[in-house]
This record gives sequence, C-alpha cells and structure tokens, in this order.
Amino acid sequence: MCGINGIVGLQGITSPADTVSKMNTLLAHRGPDADGTFVNESVALGHRRLSIIDVSEAGNQPFHSADGNYTMVFNGEVYNYLELKEELSDFNFTTQTDTEVVLAAYITWGMDFLQKLNGMFAFAIWDEQKQHLIIARDRIGIKPLYYYFKEGGAVFSSEVRSLLASELVPRKMDHHGLIDYLRYQTVHTPNTMIEGVKMLEPGHYMIFTDSELIHRKYWDPTDIAPVHDDRPKILTNVKEKLQTSVELRMRADVPYGAFLSGGIDSSAIVGLMASVSDKPVSTFSVTFDESEFSEAVYAQMIAKKFNTKHTEIKLTPSDFLDLVPAALNAMDHPSGDGPNTYIVSKVTKESGITMALSGLGGDELFAGYSIFKQALELSQKRWLQSFPKTFRRLAGTALTIAKPGIASRKKAAILIQDYFDLEYVYPFSRLVLEDSQIKSLLNDSVKTPNFVHGYLKEILDTSMPGFNLPYLSKVSVAEMGTYMQNVLLRDSDQMSMAHALEVRVPFLDHNLVEYALGVNDQQKYPHTPKELMTEALGDLLPREIIDRPKMGFTLPWEHWMKNELKSFCEDRITKLGQRPRFNSKGLNKLWNAFLKGDKLVTWSRIWPLVVLENWLEEHQID
Repeated sequence: MCGINGIVGLQGITSPADTVSKMNTLLAHRGPDADGTFVNESVALGHRRLSIIDVSEAGNQPFHSADGNYTMVFNGEVYNYLELKEELSDFNFTTQTDTEVVLAAYITWGMDFLQKLNGMFAFAIWDEQKQHLIIARDRIGIKPLYYYFKEGGAVFSSEVRSLLASELVPRKMDHHGLIDYLRYQTVHTPNTMIEGVKMLEPGHYMIFTDSELIHRKYWDPTDIAPVHDDRPKILTNVKEKLQTSVELRMRADVPYGAFLSGGIDSSAIVGLMASVSDKPVSTFSVTFDESEFSEAVYAQMIAKKFNTKHTEIKLTPSDFLDLVPAALNAMDHPSGDGPNTYIVSKVTKESGITMALSGLGGDELFAGYSIFKQALELSQKRWLQSFPKTFRRLAGTALTIAKPGIASRKKAAILIQDYFDLEYVYPFSRLVLEDSQIKSLLNDSVKTPNFVHGYLKEILDTSMPGFNLPYLSKVSVAEMGTYMQNVLLRDSDQMSMAHALEVRVPFLDHNLVEYALGVNDQQKYPHTPKELMTEALGDLLPREIIDRPKMGFTLPWEHWMKNELKSFCEDRITKLGQRPRFNSKGLNKLWNAFLKGDKLVTWSRIWPLVVLENWLEEHQID
C-alpha cells in the first residue's frame, strides 16, 4: 500500500521535480518506507512506499522496465501476482514484487491485462514508446485516485490534499458537491468537494496523450452471468470463493492481523484465517464503558474459539476526545464517518501490525442491511400506487404522527413517489438531510439532481443488454456503488493509511462479488442474518454470533456530542455559520433541536456538519 502522484503535460510548470516532491511530502503517512520521483520532458511521477511484498529496496518506485520504455507508480496489492508470474514465465523478473508483475502484464497483454488482475489498486504507467500515460483503478473502488485537468494535461494523486499541494488546483468548494455531501455525508464519485477535482470511477481507466483523452470502463457489476447451480453447489462455491479470497489476502512479507468486532462478517474472516494460519491470528477490537455499544463479549467469544492473539482497545470519552482532532485532520476528504477506523488502525499499527483484514463488504453482498428486505417487499406492493397520491400522502402523514422519527419520515416520502422502482426508493435509505432541511442551512440554493437516483437509473437501466440482475442483487449494486464505495471504503483507506496500515477486504474479491450477484433472490433471501453466507460456512461460526442483534461498528456519538464533545461541536457549528454560504440561524436551530432530543435530528445529522467545517478550515477551502 502506498501513495502515488503525477503530472502529465509539464508546460508552464517551472520545476516539475519540486512540484511532485511537494506532493509526495503530503503523502508521507501513506508510505514511510521510501520516497521516489521520475521526471522527463512529458511527465512527472511521484511515489511513497509502504513495503508489504518484497520489502527490499528492489521494490522501490517509480518502477522502470529493464529497457526503460515503461515507468510505473503503483498503490495497492495484486493478490494473484504469483499465478500471473507463472503465466509470464518468459519475462525476466528481477524482484519479488507484485508491482513488477503488473508492469510485465501490461507490456505483454496491453490494456487487456486489467481483466487478469485480482486486487485493490490505483496506478499510473508512462509508456515512452506510445507517449501516453495510463491511470487505472480497481473494480470495486477500494483504492482512491483523484485527478484534475489543467491546461495541456492533468495532475493526479491518491489524495486530494496532495493535489492541493501541487498549487495547480484552486482551493474552491464545489457547490453541487456540497449539496451531495449534506444529503449523504459524502460526495459520490466521480465528483468531490473541490471544484474541478474528480475521482476516477471504479473499474475504469484513462489514457492521456497529446491529442486525446480516452476514458473507459473495463468492469461493470451488472454485466455478470446468472448462477444456475442448485443450493448445495451454491453453498460450496460461496465458501470456496471466500476461502480462496482470504488465503490470497494473507500473502504478505510483514506481520498481519484482523479487525474483529464480533459480528458475522469479521468473525467469518477471522475463522477462515485461523483455518489456514500456522500461528495465532492477531485480532483487534474496540470496546466501550457504555455497554449498549460494546461488542466485547462477542469478540472475546470468537477470539477464544479461534485462539487468536486478541487486543481490546478500551475507549473512554476522554480518550476519544484526545483523538478527535488527529482523526479529523487525517481526513483527506470530508465524511460523516471514519474516526472509529482511525482508532482501531492506530492501535493495530502500534502493536506491530502492518496489514489487517476487514469484514467490510459482507452486508452488501449477502443482504445484511434492512434495506434489502424493505426494498424487495415494497417492490411487491406496487398496488399501493393505484391509490391517488393525495391518499398516500395522508397515510404517510398519519404514520409520522403515530410513530415520530426519521424512519417514518422516509417511509412517508417513499409513499408519494411516482414509482416504487429501486432508483426511486433506495435514495431515501442513506439520506442524512432532506432538501427542505438543507435549504434552511444555506443562504442560497443550488438545484442539484440527486446523484444516487441518477446513478441507479443509469446503472440499473433494464433496457441494457445482458442479464437482468435479481432484485436483491440490484440493492447490492446500489449499496456498493454509493454508500460502501464513497463512505466505507474511502474512510477505511484514509483512516488506516493515516497510520501506514494496509487494510484488505476479502468479501470484495471480484470473483466472489460476481458470483454472489448472480445468485437469485430465492437462494439469497436472508430469512436469518446473511443466511446464504452463514449456511455456506457450516459450523465455522457459533449460533450466538449469527443470531445476535445487529449493532454495527459504531461509537456512542449522541452521548459524547451532548457532553464531552459538546463544546468541540458547538465551536465548529458556529464557525460554519459564519461562512457566507451558510445560514447561522438554520444551523443553530438544527443544533439546538439535537440537544433537546428531537427525534428528527440525530447525531448523524450534526456530525457531518462538524466534520465539514473542520475540513474546510484545515485545507483553507474557499
């Protein structure tokens, strides 16, 4: 895991070497083991290295082919590099790195090589013969890659702050990105909070030449084959694919471990790791004094069952308060989530671990969230639309009166939609602030289409050729392409890399993803939590873990924000209200409603605003 930078088209840049070096400096936390640059008349490339595979100096980057025709900067891991190396047996390898294998694959197979890579990655390759630069990102979007078009070329990086350090990118907030953030506590790819800065979409690559820009998709989560296997075969295949994924992700030349919350997903990963490891797996979990948030008893149960070397991170309000500034300052792009990952990553790294496996992605693949059942049930109640919208509006109003709260408000909003198709229903699932609330927080209004609706309308277009995804798989695609990619994965990357810790996610192996998406609803429906996956694992997990109430990996935010963190939050809300774009009265009204316990203003409606102000101030964004 590393950090990469680059500039293609050096016209007007006085010292490209100094510029890319400054960008590298801002990525030092991502790669403390080595620092390298490459500059010629057309391109400047920078790299910060975190050594995971072949930790010798031979693996330092930028990495050059033997003939000097190709230069590469690479972030991430390609787990099947040993298998690819066998296919490339005619190639004269000089290192044991996966980076050299990736470059050899490009030299041998051209752009088709992307289809052969199994991993998480973002990279750039300068092709001296063709005089073009290629940038690419992995299928799922695990590793980030940002870019900005400048006159005569572009600048790219693993992080936004590095782009800003180049002084080629104006520090100006994107107004549409702001609306997206207020709605969903994130800005969805390809947009960002900085005007003109884009994020390369998962499963895409770009080629820059003097005369053209090629921007293409090489992987589509909806373009997969249906699974026609019977139940026993499906269960066998799910287990084998997940086991293989775990084994591949345990390839490393440094100490590794796993995050263990005590939930189904992390427990499954730890169990599978233990089944193939010749020594106890190191596991890490966060615990709290507030018992309703602590999953310690479940994590301890799994640690004991699989004989792990377990570390509990006992978190008190004062501990967290001390870490909040550092966690927020580690945030490269604003997000309403992340400090939890920052804390567990910090302790994991301090324990001598350089790479950790995570259970992220299990809920998205195996229908672990309530939205899966809710959306499917609603799709089967289209007869509700036969009632006049006025009647449905009255029914929704009655629901909000009978059961005041955010869930009822969302159901009421769904009832008056013109359609109950997923692209109209799902956008309410992860909504943080309604447009009426956003309007009260701003002094001006920008009509910004709902990104989540537009994304789903495009990617789930039933007129597209090929296999029509099962409904539950459509929900998976919605989750993976919006919340998972733009909140969970982004936060996992920026918060773990703040401590130079690499996090690997076995559930997001593309072979497992494609197979799970091809399984029909009848086989996948979760009568019990994530039934398809837990049944496939047999007796690996105890029933106490499978049947336990779902908690998620969260922190006791509401209590802390009303007590220990109150002054911290209040200060940020006040400063945000002093910005010309924001309405201080609207912000104070929302904050006071939260303090008074208004059920429509939970902590998750306030914290993203605190984060936003901190980020704008930290990065001096106009």
